[in-house]
Amino acid sequence: MFSKATICESTSSKPAVSCHAVLLSLIWPILFTATAALAQTSLDDVHVATREKPVTLATAAYGSDADVFPGRALIHTSAELVMVPVTITDQMNRPVMGLQQDNFRLFENKDQQVIKNFSSDDAPVSIGIILDTSGSMAYKLENARDAVLQFCEAANPQDEFFLITFADEPHLVEDFTTDAGRVANDLLGARSHGRTSLLDAVYMALGEMRSARYSRKALLILSDGGDNHSRYSEHDVRSAVRESDVLIYAVGTYDRYVNTEEELLGPELLRSITSLTGGQTFTLSNPNDMPVATHSIGAQLRHQYVLAYEPQVRPHDGKWHKIRVKLYLPGKLHNLFLHIDARTGYYAREGGAVLAAR
Repeated sequence: MFSKATICESTSSKPAVSCHAVLLSLIWPILFTATAALAQTSLDDVHVATREKPVTLATAAYGSDADVFPGRALIHTSAELVMVPVTITDQMNRPVMGLQQDNFRLFENKDQQVIKNFSSDDAPVSIGIILDTSGSMAYKLENARDAVLQFCEAANPQDEFFLITFADEPHLVEDFTTDAGRVANDLLGARSHGRTSLLDAVYMALGEMRSARYSRKALLILSDGGDNHSRYSEHDVRSAVRESDVLIYAVGTYDRYVNTEEELLGPELLRSITSLTGGQTFTLSNPNDMPVATHSIGAQLRHQYVLAYEPQVRPHDGKWHKIRVKLYLPGKLHNLFLHIDARTGYYAREGGAVLAAR
């Protein structure tokens, strides 16, 4: 049903640590009994946040959060910080908690950076839900409604949500609200029809995020195919995504036999969008698995580490600066098979004004 890309650092296929598969029966005793030998990194507190059902990761999270460090602005002219939220998951896509600042190595381009601030707090998020209501979703809409409910149930009670549905064109059904029940009620009236304007919906959602209450922002896309009716091109949307500070997740459910090129390219389209932000795409063959996937995403949003650094050389060149996160687990724990999700980079503003973390 799901597939998993195996990596041990956020942006490279070369592992940062010696990470190879081990049996789960060996992993958990190590996680809970490692003590004095690893005291330098406090890994005796490492644990995995459990949930009712495991979900396997499909592909390879980033956002910006001033609320994580109270009293300190996210980015300003006197102390220019780049925030890098990071999610660590195990083989069954369960969040791994209890890691400390010493367990992370952060690089901009090829230069290691000093982590100025570190947090693993459960801070609220501004979330946009983007639901495909095109004709091909007819028998999947009920699963999609359940998936949204599961996502909201796993979210922080302080999170705010908006809802966009799309078919021939996108529509803002519900503006930002902290009442998840209103979003659920809106879904009761959703009906499938028409074609698929996925790219236009993502573009609209990025614009809606300008009025978000929180610094941490995320989008959740639920769809079953590629785009076939958008005004904006994939290039337009990818550019907008790279310049945004929004983390994007997607759950794509696909029939085994596809009829069109758009449907065939659907999984790759979603991956190309989410990977830019460090988010994930869950590719499903059974729509009944959608609620499990969205519950996992909701849990991951609540179990992120946030690393903040001030670039050693402050860039004001308008160029893309690559970010890479590595995980350092000394002793026996270096054998753990863990997955790192983090943003791949940011654009620096030109002219020496303010660093734009993206």
